[in-house]
Amino acid sequence: MKNVPLGKWRRLRQAASERGTFTVLAIDHRGPLRRALAQLAPASDPDLALAELKEDIVRELSSQASAVLLDPEIGLPHCLRRGVLPGRTGLIVAQDTGSTGDPATLSTGLVPNWSVADTARVGAAGAKLLVYYHPQDASASQVEKLVASIADACAREEIPLYLEPLVFTPDSPNTPLSSEARRRAVIETARRLVPLGVDILKAEFPLNVSEQTDERVWSDACNELTEASAVPWVLLSGGAPWNVFLRQAEIACAAGASGVMAGRAFWKEAVIADRSARNRFLAGEATERFHRLRAICDASARPFQHLLQPVDDPAAIS
Repeated sequence: MKNVPLGKWRRLRQAASERGTFTVLAIDHRGPLRRALAQLAPASDPDLALAELKEDIVRELSSQASAVLLDPEIGLPHCLRRGVLPGRTGLIVAQDTGSTGDPATLSTGLVPNWSVADTARVGAAGAKLLVYYHPQDASASQVEKLVASIADACAREEIPLYLEPLVFTPDSPNTPLSSEARRRAVIETARRLVPLGVDILKAEFPLNVSEQTDERVWSDACNELTEASAVPWVLLSGGAPWNVFLRQAEIACAAGASGVMAGRAFWKEAVIADRSARNRFLAGEATERFHRLRAICDASARPFQHLLQPVDDPAAIS
């Protein structure tokens, strides 16, 4: 059991359901999503198009979410100014510049002119950091130092750190990991990075499900990840098709995951030029998807309180 200060504890409660599970709507996507929108409507302002897409998604889906993950450059200021994020819904803010969307460019930096302190000042319930990591890659020690540095900043502000490590094939990032290699990498990554100060692990499904279709193996891998992570973990969608992600979430939650932190599985079909068609999809199919995922998380995910507890020493919070 890990002790967390009361500031972190309060913020974890803000980002979770009453039961202590997570159904987080992720819409911190930037570069790849901006490019997709520019292809659909070349004459449009790409930043405005991205802001309006985020606004629509947050307006339609955030009331069902335990929290919403936004980027500080476009999504956060636009959605807060437009008033589409309910006050009762937790806010998690990305510290990183986002996924490149290019397997040959596996690097992520920190958002310029933004810090963990800024994240705390806007009333956020958490800070998220995405890193590309493989335990055997030459960059591993550099990534570990980055994670530890952001974790230290989160500790100073008493704001939880949600870490999203994405694994890859060392020396050949364009080559997908085999299912068994992915399992080893995801689980060893949890063992190595979580102790650096992570509060919630945002994990990839620990198998390549297109290669490994046996759901008993899926369950075994998720159980192994649960054993390897000393803190609660939540499942990211990683662009998986909706029906695949739904089944992954069911198996992961039954095996000890504390919920999901997902984006494209809910809303990727909303990335279309026609805004009225987008909003019909969000109000219909996407909303139904969110209902189904939240029901799974509420019913079977492991509450974060099973692994985290607030400090009870008054001196620790002075």
